[in-house]
Amino acid sequence: MDAEVVVVGAGVVGLACGAELASRGRSVLVIERHGAVGFETSSRNSEVIHAGIYYPKDSLKAVCCVEGRALLYRRCAEYRIGHRRTGKLIVATHEDEVEKLAGIAARALANGAGSIECLDAPAVARIEPGIRSRGAVWSPETGIVDAHGLMHSYQAELEERQGSVVLNTRVVSLTRQSFGWRVGTEASDGERFAIDCGLVVNSAGLSADAVAEMAGLDPDALGYRIRPCKGDYFSIAPAAGVAVNHLIYPVPPMDGGLGIHVTVDLGGRLRLGPDATYVDTIDYAVAGEKAEHFAAAARRYLPDIRAEHLAPEMSGIRPKLQGPGEPFRDFVVAETSAAGAPGMIHLIGIESPGLTASAALARRVADLCSSA
Repeated sequence: MDAEVVVVGAGVVGLACGAELASRGRSVLVIERHGAVGFETSSRNSEVIHAGIYYPKDSLKAVCCVEGRALLYRRCAEYRIGHRRTGKLIVATHEDEVEKLAGIAARALANGAGSIECLDAPAVARIEPGIRSRGAVWSPETGIVDAHGLMHSYQAELEERQGSVVLNTRVVSLTRQSFGWRVGTEASDGERFAIDCGLVVNSAGLSADAVAEMAGLDPDALGYRIRPCKGDYFSIAPAAGVAVNHLIYPVPPMDGGLGIHVTVDLGGRLRLGPDATYVDTIDYAVAGEKAEHFAAAARRYLPDIRAEHLAPEMSGIRPKLQGPGEPFRDFVVAETSAAGAPGMIHLIGIESPGLTASAALARRVADLCSSA
């Protein structure tokens, strides 16, 4: 075999899987169709280290977020990855939202999200004088991280253990063999070659359902069909006079996201977003005319923000499993022998908190590889 394990997709989770498998003595090859690691979802997000607040108790999202958060902070210290434990306020701006804060806090505490507190409006004002609220949930364990630095640390660990990342190469076929799988690939120059391996890890993000289909699986029957959901971001100009030291989130709406929130990056720049819009095509353009909508959403808690303070920055597309108005869907981390594709581990629907949970997800994948 050319490798014991082929990982499809060099986003943060695919790289974490590669590093974890290599640390357990596996020979690993990570294949990425783009010319850089983390080109899609992993580099187009808020770079937030989540505490584990929002997800149903005992769900993979909740468990892996809490486990992954601890591993991530430890990794940042060990590898000197840029990060900051900023803390986060989830603010209520209407009386009906105040009633929801206790439920958010209770779920967070049940999940193990850290020292969660419910604050009244005066207490919020002491932490963030420029924020208008009627109360908030305070999460001191939330933070921010240099996502590219994190991905490069996983890649470095993988390569130190003789693993490899192959860029500009897409998977075009998956054929079951007696020894495992033959992975057909095509390089950006059109050259085709096959890689033989014992196991395949499908960490293809927005294309994870298509990769499963290549292996002969039915994504619709298995519940693996991806529903891409786009989120746009706007930067806040210094002239806006916004001064916040923590991440500011609204009480989550019912649109599949966490609401348009304020994050600060490691350089001190402020950003608004993302919103949540289901899309049929992959397009990262940000419509400037959305600025008024973003400003109106943010004025609920940043009263002086105006559309002219905002500039289109970037967008990202979440590989969601639930469609518009559908109930919560958890991460899928599954070996598919029972479905007719033995020796394949699939990571499907790895949206937020996937970055935070990356190391925890990688451990589960490595465990599945050991038993496959």
